[in-house]
Amino acid sequence: MNNGGLERMCEEFTLGNGLRVVAERIPHFPSVSVGLWIGAGSMYETAEENGLSHFVEHMLFKSTKNRTTKEIAVEMDAIGGQVNAFTAKECTCYYAKVIAEHLDRAMELLSDLLLNAKMEEEEFEKERGVILEEIAMCEDTPEDLVYDLLAEAYFGDHPLSRPILGTQQQIASVTREALIAFRKKHYRPDNTVLAIAGDFEPESFRRLAERCLGAWQAEGENVQVEPKESCEACVLTKKKDIEQVHMCLAYPGVAQDADDLYPLSVMNNLLGGGMSSRLFQRIREEMGAAYSVYSFPSTYTNCGTLTIYAGTSPDMAQKVADELRSQIAELMKGGVTDEEFDMAKGQLKVSYLLGLESSSSRMSSIGRSKLLRGVAIDPKDVVRKIEAVTKEDVERVVRKVFSNPCAASAVGRNVEKLRLL
Repeated sequence: MNNGGLERMCEEFTLGNGLRVVAERIPHFPSVSVGLWIGAGSMYETAEENGLSHFVEHMLFKSTKNRTTKEIAVEMDAIGGQVNAFTAKECTCYYAKVIAEHLDRAMELLSDLLLNAKMEEEEFEKERGVILEEIAMCEDTPEDLVYDLLAEAYFGDHPLSRPILGTQQQIASVTREALIAFRKKHYRPDNTVLAIAGDFEPESFRRLAERCLGAWQAEGENVQVEPKESCEACVLTKKKDIEQVHMCLAYPGVAQDADDLYPLSVMNNLLGGGMSSRLFQRIREEMGAAYSVYSFPSTYTNCGTLTIYAGTSPDMAQKVADELRSQIAELMKGGVTDEEFDMAKGQLKVSYLLGLESSSSRMSSIGRSKLLRGVAIDPKDVVRKIEAVTKEDVERVVRKVFSNPCAASAVGRNVEKLRLL
């Protein structure tokens, strides 16, 4: 395969205030994407702070010292492209994807949101209501709910067990002062990465970064989180009068910079990562027992999980749960065929390369990697590591993952009677 499209023009530098910048110039792209990656997420929250990373993200899109809430919305539309944000377990990202001529405006807008948000009491109370509705919506979405239960079952009292949105009780009682204190603690230049990818002029962007963000000063302190190496065999269920039973299993995976990430990803592809996978072919195609069945790895700074999901009717739920365990046992006992190994490895490589075909995906790759791993990931290194995976590596990871206890969750009718482990 021709990897010519992976030739890198990536530059890294640090502003005087400690803000790390990673910039990948791709002049043939018609767009440019820029993102501010903050080391704030539910993993870094105390129990009393749960949901505050997400709450801060909402509040930054309200009025600033320079713009009203409506003016922010109007300018976002005027720029075109995309201006948005998201909160995850380990980070919060504010990003824009625009054509190159609008880069200065996008950077100025993002910087204004980050540095000058007023966080007024009236807007705070409005947004509290919005987030409470968002939490209620999650409660009404069983596939989201079963994942929240699974995190609680697997991680116990570890911070990764906490929902990104927080709980109804926590959000209903939090004060504006607590939100401001949380923002001050985590929103610091030395806890932030500015990432850009696409069509831009490097020297001009360096000056733009300095002008927009060079005066930002740190006020908070670093938060360290202990790793979670394994889990207890725990099951959490929630009865809901819905048409399907949603079930999950979670096994210990790997951290995001572990060498075994690539063998694990190949193994995931052949187990439940696509339509040709064992779980899809057996449970959906042969048994006709589920519409949706799949697996996926999740990686964090110092740990990870492999999750298996299935949604099925209450009448078929036990049969599907038994088959999930049967497929895992068969994989451990019989190993991996040459054909499925080659297909799964090829799928992983191609999907990774296709995922690099936009400025936003390239920006996300280098920004997240620089924030969480300390280094901007090089696509050529990723491809090289995928190509180096052997069938023996995959079978070793199979034994490593599935010889551990797993946690499980289920949502639906009669789930308290379901045998998942």
